[in-house]
Amino acid sequence: MKYVKVLLIGLTMLGVLGVAGCYRNPSDVAVHKPGVYKGPADPLIAKLKSPELTKKLDDRARVAFDDR
Repeated sequence: MKYVKVLLIGLTMLGVLGVAGCYRNPSDVAVHKPGVYKGPADPLIAKLKSPELTKKLDDRARVAFDDR
């Protein structure tokens, strides 16, 4: 009987910890609007404006799609 009581208390505590781990503060939720990016600036956008990279990407695309 003693072991059943200890087991029941242990399972109850485990359940409480499990439920507490699923809690999420409502202020942490990000609300997104369609078509609006609110994240940090993407460093790759500046690279895409480079004519050298644009030429390399165009060449790669031509090679990939020439056989189609």
